[in-house]
Amino acid sequence: MANLAYIFAGQGSQAVGMGKDFFDNSDIAKEMFKKASERIGVDFEKLIFEENEQLNETAYTQPAILLVQMVAYKLFRAECPELKPKYFLGHSLGEFSALCAAGAIEFEDAIELVHKRGLYMQEACSEIEAGMMAIVGLDDQTVENICQEAQKEGKKVWPANYNQDGQLVVAGLKPDLASLEQTFKDAGAKRALLLNMSVASHCALLESAVEKLAPLMQSYIKESFEAPIISNVTTKPYSTKAEAIELLKQQLTSPVRYKQSIQAIAGEVDTAVEFGNGVVLKGLNRRIAKELKTLNISDTASLEKVKNELCS
Repeated sequence: MANLAYIFAGQGSQAVGMGKDFFDNSDIAKEMFKKASERIGVDFEKLIFEENEQLNETAYTQPAILLVQMVAYKLFRAECPELKPKYFLGHSLGEFSALCAAGAIEFEDAIELVHKRGLYMQEACSEIEAGMMAIVGLDDQTVENICQEAQKEGKKVWPANYNQDGQLVVAGLKPDLASLEQTFKDAGAKRALLLNMSVASHCALLESAVEKLAPLMQSYIKESFEAPIISNVTTKPYSTKAEAIELLKQQLTSPVRYKQSIQAIAGEVDTAVEFGNGVVLKGLNRRIAKELKTLNISDTASLEKVKNELCS
């Protein structure tokens, strides 16, 4: 039997219509949509299945992604209940899906928690010009050095997402990010692209969100973990409520070390299963650790394919 990791993507993986195939073919999926809608008072069928600008608002993007991921996960576990992963792992928001999948947060509590997380992130950035910029073609150290030099000049910019070699996202104030575009390109970046975002994730600008989120995590996170979670902050496994709360507080203002996390588990795990819309993490994994096989479950056809490969 394969040594498995179950993995979950973050914000940016959403798309109109995601999860529709599950919804149309599964009573379990319909019930999960209903429970999620009732918990935070939003119609997730309308939000996800129809053209809806709200889907790209952080406070709604996050629970929508988690909902579809957990539908995929629950349907898979119903088909393959005997399979147990060595680790759960998520990218940013996906770490909350990982906790939910591991049994450390109840599904409806997780929906509310990430909805509030998104709201608090939006509130923290509501009166500033916050944003994020993707840097392609530079090594991590060069990007870090440019950010450090900019900080000495009073600019608010930080490394935010370590996605793969040569792809690092930085966060901060949009004017400060824009002022560094040429600096990154002069250093050899192939691209330095401002992203269409109004929040600056995983940097010091979100400090006000941390203490707002902490009491909810204290209420909702449990001590029971089916398997350890790999922390975005430390790249190390954790499996207690106290660790989860502390590390998820740090996660809001610390960079997501996804690349380093995959590198850390690649020697212990031979197959990863990505749950939810798209193949974002599958694509990253292929470039981070070629030896790690990544499967994805985003609809009934891919569910059947993975079930046949892993559970037969």
